[in-house]
Amino acid sequence: MSLIAFFGGIETGLIYALVALGVLISFSILDFPDLTADSSFPLGAIVFAVSVGAGINPWLACLLAFASGAAAGAATALLHVGLNILPLLSGILVMVALYSLNLRIAGGSPNLPLIDTPSVFSPFVAADFSNQYWVQPLVAAGFVLAAKLLLDWFFNTQTGLAVRATGVNARMARAQGVNTGGMIILGMALSNALVALGGALFAQTSGSADITGGIGTIVIGLAAVIIGQNLLPSSRIVLLTLAAVLGAVVYRLIIAFALGNDALQNLGVRPTDLNLITALLVVAALQIPAVKGRLKRKHAP
Repeated sequence: MSLIAFFGGIETGLIYALVALGVLISFSILDFPDLTADSSFPLGAIVFAVSVGAGINPWLACLLAFASGAAAGAATALLHVGLNILPLLSGILVMVALYSLNLRIAGGSPNLPLIDTPSVFSPFVAADFSNQYWVQPLVAAGFVLAAKLLLDWFFNTQTGLAVRATGVNARMARAQGVNTGGMIILGMALSNALVALGGALFAQTSGSADITGGIGTIVIGLAAVIIGQNLLPSSRIVLLTLAAVLGAVVYRLIIAFALGNDALQNLGVRPTDLNLITALLVVAALQIPAVKGRLKRKHAP
């Protein structure tokens, strides 16, 4: 793997770390199987592209992408809380609806180019792009660090603890006076806001906002969370968020290695096999605890 490919893997991994943090909130903390991420990721990208195209500052455009993702997550939660629709079906309904909404926001175009538009990376990248390969991962790391620290703080506040209690045992939380419906809406809004922010950053690094860019996003987020929790098992929120970030970076480095390795390419591995590799990684990561348990029993006295 070349140095540029390595930094590219780090950069993409850090961007998907925001997705992993969002998936961590919905799947691990709230225990809410949410598929909205597959559409809130391109939603963030498209909202950013349209906003920047209208002359809005890219930092403010990222904030608008964040807010759009929060609205999508809240919509999913409202379908479940307000209409008693199953969590999984609520996510599917919003995901399907967002495909049409994303097209409408994009003016009917499935792809919006961002090659000559300003981005949050622009002030830090040299005119000849000589430092782009390491500056962009550094800026992405700043976003991830800010998100991680804010989540660590939030989930140790009274409201954050109420969100966590709702995910652990909603009935017991209600008995303690927690508005579990409100906590689900808040948690899902925060989850998809982070996913949409990741979509906005990804669009800036890839040079376009694609309506189909979110396919497989939820699987990538789950892969990152599962890999991270196997590398750094813990129930403490500080370590849970760190594990999600670490898992996303490790996942993208594995992908970069698999797609750039000459031996694997000779065996027929192609960039189009990305989703297949992701699925295999998830399966392998899910088997790690079972393998550890068997090894522990085998070596037990």
